[in-house]
Amino acid sequence: MILLRLFWEFFKTGLFAVGGGMATLPFLYDMAEKTGWFTAAQLADMIAVSESTPGPIGVNMATYVGFHTAGIPGAVIATLGLITPEIIIILIIARVLQKFRQNKTVDAAFYGLRPCSVGLIAAAGLLVVKVAMFCFDKYEQSGVFIDLFNWKALILAAVLLILTRWVKPLKKLHPIFFILGSALIGVVFSF
Repeated sequence: MILLRLFWEFFKTGLFAVGGGMATLPFLYDMAEKTGWFTAAQLADMIAVSESTPGPIGVNMATYVGFHTAGIPGAVIATLGLITPEIIIILIIARVLQKFRQNKTVDAAFYGLRPCSVGLIAAAGLLVVKVAMFCFDKYEQSGVFIDLFNWKALILAAVLLILTRWVKPLKKLHPIFFILGSALIGVVFSF
């Protein structure tokens, strides 16, 4: 039954997450609250692993959640659930698009999807900032304002901003070096 639920949850995510892998994050956040399969902290770890491994982030996240929830069968089923609606939609669009590409309504629909994609990606970015930069649970327990912030993450973000924006020789480095460096720092300093 868990495999069927995994497929269904990721099928819905794949169907409505317009705009790429980062657009799946609001759906995953909702899934965490609704199913209890993982926590917000585990979601932050999943994002970090999915961002630093090869492949599309949405597929990586589905595989990670599926594996975390139901092992290898769960990873396969969750991944298939995520990509199935996309495959179906692409096949339908490819078949129909040739006929209707010059249609003003179809063109307007594609134009209307752009802000939707931007909104989903922006929501995903805000969720990542919320999970990575703030410690709401710690703050609620202590009531001390300074406990609201994840200081290690804020310092790392500031250092990366400085290195990528104002240190000229590093501006030309490929982003993978910063991802690998951040992953290494996360392991060394136990983020």
